[in-house]
Amino acid sequence: MSELQEFPQDWQRALVIVAHPDDPEYGQGAAVAEWVAQGKELHYLLATHGEAGIAGLAPELSGPLRAVEQRRACDQVGVSELTMLHYPDGRIQEGPGLRLDFARHIRRVKPDLVLTINHRDHWGPGRWNSADHRAVGRTVLDAVSDADNDWIFPELLQEGLRRHKVRWVAISSPQPTHAQTVSSASIEKAVASLAEHKEYLRALSDEAVEIQARRHIEMVTDGGAVAFELYG
Repeated sequence: MSELQEFPQDWQRALVIVAHPDDPEYGQGAAVAEWVAQGKELHYLLATHGEAGIAGLAPELSGPLRAVEQRRACDQVGVSELTMLHYPDGRIQEGPGLRLDFARHIRRVKPDLVLTINHRDHWGPGRWNSADHRAVGRTVLDAVSDADNDWIFPELLQEGLRRHKVRWVAISSPQPTHAQTVSSASIEKAVASLAEHKEYLRALSDEAVEIQARRHIEMVTDGGAVAFELYG
């Protein structure tokens, strides 16, 4: 990742907006752990409870289970602020309602930095991106602008939420531009965080949960850094 620019450090509060439980852990956990250790403030907003994510487990059982796993995952990297919306897992659609909910939360949290999931159609050759990821990623980019506009959603002003300007948006992307250096301690926290999604990971593979978690985190922190595509 030596060709990537250094991730900006002159910020204090960040909001991670993703679609499902486990989305932060798969791409951003080590960076989050690094920032929390530096004293920065991190908030998570999830669009769904991930209720359609475990094969063989009904949504009414899977959703609450995955919410508990996400809370435990947050604890591993030091994130205390977790909000989960109730959009339908697997059927999120771009539109003004989703933009409004995201813009509302941005105004409530007032982050300097917003992080989200890949908004593109694919992760690379032969790796199609999910509909939920595409919808959430694209909507986040729009909602950041909405949060800084008084007139697109005037009801937010009526709720007492004044406009807020986000300085940067960082995306877990197949086309990264910047890299956040992470310590071995932050990598270990990220492994532990992803491993908290035990039932989800067990449904994905017969491989042990801890092995799956370590293999993936080591892949996304290759070279001791986490890569992002940065908009500013």
